[in-house]
Amino acid sequence: MQASQAAAAAAAVTAPACATIRSHGVRVLRSHAYDWLALLLLVAVEVLLNAIEPFHRFVGAGMMADLSYPMKSNTVPVWAVPVIAVIAPMIIFTVVYFQRRNVYDLHHAILGILFSVLITGVLTDAIKDAVGRPRPDFFWRCFPDGIAVYDNVTTGVICNGIASVIKEGHKSFPSGHTSWSFAGLGFLSWYLAGKITIFDRRGHVAKLCIVILPLLVAVMVAVSRVDDYWHHWTDVCTGGILGTVVASVCYLQFFPPPSDEKGFWPHAHFRHITESQDANRTQCATEMSNTDSRPLTDSTTIVVWQDQTRTNTSRTLNAMESGTLHAASNV
Repeated sequence: MQASQAAAAAAAVTAPACATIRSHGVRVLRSHAYDWLALLLLVAVEVLLNAIEPFHRFVGAGMMADLSYPMKSNTVPVWAVPVIAVIAPMIIFTVVYFQRRNVYDLHHAILGILFSVLITGVLTDAIKDAVGRPRPDFFWRCFPDGIAVYDNVTTGVICNGIASVIKEGHKSFPSGHTSWSFAGLGFLSWYLAGKITIFDRRGHVAKLCIVILPLLVAVMVAVSRVDDYWHHWTDVCTGGILGTVVASVCYLQFFPPPSDEKGFWPHAHFRHITESQDANRTQCATEMSNTDSRPLTDSTTIVVWQDQTRTNTSRTLNAMESGTLHAASNV
């Protein structure tokens, strides 16, 4: 009986712990309540940075040669960036959840990518407001009628365009489209690298192509910003580096490196497994201790009674044998 209980205990310890939205969702959310509050704070800061007026860097007549590109509409609209960099990766995270049923992976992937894009957005807009670099199409933002007006003393521009358009014209460095795209899609590349075990040393180039694909989409978004004359090439390069660095830091905050043998799941998953194993060991030890301290059962009483019966029978036979031998000696 004890052997079977020990085997059951060992099986319970080695069995993987299942964690779904229904069983562990509320618990996971509560354990990361402060993280979600921090996200709301980042959203508020992001809104504030977009509302304030950026630094208006001096723009003189001699600088217009590089700022007179035509004013075009966005190839990638502003609303499309969150769809590409946040919603699309979240759909992939959800698909993985329905296949693997791991709420820790789903929660930490969503939390990680939100932190990635929001931290990147705050850093990007803070730098935009502080630097105030004019966009390549600044001339047409400042002089929509094409007639340039400069100060006679400083040769600085005297803009007559729409205030909101001019305000946006001083937010060239770094590229927000680019930094957001690399923050979200860069995080997705890290995530896919862990899920398909890209560093398994088997040399599957197809896995590498899957990981590079999100980065290629981010690169195309970045190129569109230069083609639309909304950014200089240095704005785009800086935005790409910024988004990639923040995405890497945020991913490694929640997940092991893809090269790690545990790179498939987030750190929280393995903590959950360890806690489950410890709880199972404690429970099994308690059950075995209770079994050892139970009173004698009926079967044990029967065994004792049988032993006593055998002893009494042996004594009777010995007495009879002694009596027979004594009678024979008298004859």
